[in-house]
Formats: sequence, structure tokens, C-alpha cells
Amino acid sequence: MIDSLLSVSGAAFAPSNLAWIAFGVTLGYLVGALPGLGKGTATAVAIPLTFYLAPLAAIAFLVGIAKGSTAGSAVSAILLNTPGEPSSTPTAMAGYPLARAGKAQKALKMGLFASVIGDLFSTLVLIVVAQELAAIALGIGPVELTAILAFSMIFIAGLSGRSMIKGLIAGLFGILVSCIGLEVETGSPRLTFGMIQLYDGLPLIPVAIGMLALSEMMIQIGQRQRLAEEADLLQGSPLREDRIVTAGEWRRCFRPILRGSLIGTVIGILPGLGASVGSFLSYGAERRASGRGVDFEESGAIEGVAAAESADNAVVPASLVPLFAIGTPGSVIAAILISAFTIQGITPGPLLFLENRELILGVYMSMLAASLILLLVGYFGQNIFARIVRVSPALVMPVVVFLCGIGAYLQGGGVFGIIIMVIFGIIGFVAKKYDFSFVTFLIGFVIGPSFELSLRQSLGLVTRVEELANHPVALAFGVLAVIGVWRLTILQRRQMAALEDREA
Repeated sequence: MIDSLLSVSGAAFAPSNLAWIAFGVTLGYLVGALPGLGKGTATAVAIPLTFYLAPLAAIAFLVGIAKGSTAGSAVSAILLNTPGEPSSTPTAMAGYPLARAGKAQKALKMGLFASVIGDLFSTLVLIVVAQELAAIALGIGPVELTAILAFSMIFIAGLSGRSMIKGLIAGLFGILVSCIGLEVETGSPRLTFGMIQLYDGLPLIPVAIGMLALSEMMIQIGQRQRLAEEADLLQGSPLREDRIVTAGEWRRCFRPILRGSLIGTVIGILPGLGASVGSFLSYGAERRASGRGVDFEESGAIEGVAAAESADNAVVPASLVPLFAIGTPGSVIAAILISAFTIQGITPGPLLFLENRELILGVYMSMLAASLILLLVGYFGQNIFARIVRVSPALVMPVVVFLCGIGAYLQGGGVFGIIIMVIFGIIGFVAKKYDFSFVTFLIGFVIGPSFELSLRQSLGLVTRVEELANHPVALAFGVLAVIGVWRLTILQRRQMAALEDREA
């Protein structure tokens, strides 16, 4: 493998190919930093440009966009508390309080370093064990996938709010909303109210923008006086230790980054879970390990930024494992890359390593180059993006709302997308006021179609309870779900008791 990689390094590191990679990473980083626009949008829009590129440059360019936009989405999450993508929500939860405390540069730098490490780790895993891991992913059937998704929902519901009951209600409501559209088996319309625009279901981007960004803007607009008083904090601290990542913080973040990289890689390999599940699971694991509870979001936590960003960025390369090895996309990016392969006359799958071995090895080398270019672009470009915090909130908030409207308009079918954004902005506003987990709602909405399909298939495969013995992986995740409910309930009760004692 090493000798083969060295043989194609000339083409991968050619100036023209590196230029396209750098262009893709920079473009992706810029788009990712804008609220409501993410890697899926940027990659899809860039597909027409690949018509005129060589196969290696075309794939490397699109992969660069995906990597850059995934890392760039942390910028708006930390600085404005408006994630560029749903998967950056944990970054906003842990990083935005740091920015308000004058530590925006510290949070941005740790987010970038964690992103690059997670991305590089996952890329190396893709190179070394792609086919072996793809075989494992191929063995995950509907019963196992149902159990994994249910476990993820329970785990996130327990960690994303003060009440597990409210978290589960929000998650189930998200699954209900995901049922809008044509029924998966019969094609019968559900909850469409005769509107043709709803036949394909609610578009994800307007729903996410409304729940995350617009609802936050509604709350902040109602707190203009407090924001004006805190404007000095957002200017950044003059202290050097508040603008750099210290050696002690690196030691604290080493385990979260390693754990997040592992979680993101595993989640990326399993088709259908996506970056949101990976980032939330990693963030939740670190939040629980810290023992800080709600203070994790109230005061901010650089470990939370490291955990979320390492997992979020590790998902992208790992999701290419099933695409390269078996021809099945594991994410939105992987699905878009199928179009790019098709344009170049290439069919992803097991024969890819035999018929286009040099191309796939060149893509591997290009992905490594993209990881290093991402570090340079992010490090030297963050000072430009960080200047956003020096702008008055009265100017920033209208711009953010405008950008949210653009994202909803582009990805929601025009004015219909803006209407959906406003509706779910109001829902998100109410959810935040009454402490219902909008995060769990979004996760339920994202995994809803996959959960419904796998559940229906599982009910057809397993007709008796004893047949579950043939699915040990599903049983294992079921046991973990039960243990998780028990442990998280106890943890929440202890936190509430400690909070009551503190208030007393």
C-alpha cells in the first residue's frame, strides 16, 4: 500500500491538483462559516465545475469543499451561536459562552486543531482499513440499525437538557415531523394537508435554521440591552492566555479529541447516522465525563469544543468507506460524490480498487493534503472571521437573519423554505423558553426516515421476541439504552438536588 501511494504522489501533489484542493478547502471554509449554508449545499453547487476537470482534481476539489465547510461551520457556531450545520450545535453550546467571556480566539483555535486531528485520523483509517470496515458496516442489518438509532436518541435526550422526559418528547416530536410527506412503503401522503410542496417532506435546512439560528436571534433581539452591556466581552480579551491554547488545555483536550475521533470514525462508517449523531455523542460523552452538568453550557468548555469538532470532522472521511468499498453512500457528501464519479465515468464499489486503483490512491493522497491545507487556511483565516465579534449586535443580528433567509430560500424551494424557517423559528423559541430540547428534536427529525424504514423492516424480520437472540448487536444496544436511561436519570436527579442546595 505504501509503495503504491508513493507512486501516485506525483499526480496528487502536482501544483494544479493542490491548487484545486486549496480552492475547495477555502471555498468550503467560507461557505461553512455562513449560517444555514453547509457542506451539502457547497458540494452540490460545485458539481458543475467538475465537468471540465480531470477525475483526480474533480474528486479532490469536492472532498476539499466537504472538509473545509465542516471545519468552517464552527466559526459561526462559536462567534454567533448560530451553527452553520446541525452537527455544529454542540460546538455552539460549549464554545459560544467562551466567546462571550472574551475567549473566542482560544475556542476557534481549539476547534480548528480538533477538526484537523479528527479529519486526519479518520482519513488514515479510511486508507488503511477501508475494505475491512466496509464489510462490518455491510453486516449491520435493519434490526441492528433500529437499536443503534434508538440508543442514540435516548442518549442524546438524556444529555441535551435538564429533563430526560422533555428530551424524549422533543425527539419523538421530531420523528413525527419527519413523517410528513409520502409514506415510505405505499407512497400515500401523510400530514401534507393537500400541499404538494410537502410531498417530499419538510426540507432539513430551513427546519434546522429555524430551530437553531432564527429562534436564537428572536431571543437575542429580546435581550438587546443585555447584549449591549456585554459588547465589551465580545471584543476579545487582551490577555495572551485567553487568545491561545495553553499546554494545560492541550492536556485536558487530548482525551476528548481522541475519543471524538474514534466516535466520529465509527459513526461515519455506519450508513445513515451522520455527523450530527457523531458530534452529539462525543459531546455528550465528554459532558458526562466532566461531571459539570449544565455548567458545561453556562460557562463554556474548551473540552466540549474539542470533542464535538473532532467527531464532526472525523465523520466526513469515514463516511466514504462504504462508498469506496461497496458503492453505498454513508452520508450526504458521499451521495453527492457518486454524481462526481458518474460524471467521470467511474462506478464506486468493490471494483473501484481494481479498475481505478491509481485514482483511488491519488484521492487518498489528496485527502491527506486537504487536511494539511485546512490547517493553514483555518489558522490564518480565522482572524478575519473573528472580527465579526467586534461588530455591534444591532448590526450582526439583521445580517444573520438575512443569511438565514438566503439559506432557507435556496434549500427550501424558494418562499416555501422561508415560511418553514419562520414556523420552526417560533417553535424553537417556545422550546427554548420551556426547556424542551430543540437539539433532540433535530436529531429525531434527521434520523426519523431511517428509523421508520429500519423499524418496519425489523418488524417483518423479527416476528417473535426470541428471534432477537439472532441479533446480538441489537440486544447489546438495547441493554445499553436501558442502562443509559437508568444512569442518566440518576445523574439528572443529583444535578437537580445540587442546584436546589446551591440556591438554598
